[in-house]
Amino acid sequence: MNKIITLFLVLAVVLSTACASSAGKGTGRTDNGGSRTTGKEKVNEDLSVYRPKYSVPDAAPVTRVEPTHHVNDKVAVLMDTVASVNKNIKYAQGYRILAYNGSERQKVMNLRKSIISRVPEVKDYLTYQQPNFRLKIGDFFSRVEAQQVLNQLSDLIPNAQIVQDQINIDKSY
Repeated sequence: MNKIITLFLVLAVVLSTACASSAGKGTGRTDNGGSRTTGKEKVNEDLSVYRPKYSVPDAAPVTRVEPTHHVNDKVAVLMDTVASVNKNIKYAQGYRILAYNGSERQKVMNLRKSIISRVPEVKDYLTYQQPNFRLKIGDFFSRVEAQQVLNQLSDLIPNAQIVQDQINIDKSY
């Protein structure tokens, strides 16, 4: 048992010396002066001696450059022609709500009255192509706008659909 304790102590001494820190044992670098550095110090080098140097000319007088080709009048004329062309456009591709498509006249008239009372700001279009009446509602540029109005009327007209159609452009603005 004495041999085992001795062996254990020798092994403990060997392991403890093997794990000792090696700092200061010659692994650090030395700078030009011979002193030891750890690598974390900043090196101060002046590189400005290698930069090119340019002479600054004397301040030149500031002169104002006047434009020679004025296009403001031409642009104004073009904008006026575009505006007049846009005023003549009355129709565009858009969306309407198809509220009714059937042959019962009294039913479509009652539906039209109830829709007008619910959303008075939206225009309705009632057409008759024998033997069917077709009631369309609104002039919407986007499907989202049409869906918002359809949500207001969903309890009144549950089978309504949003359809693509040629819409009237409102020029009242």
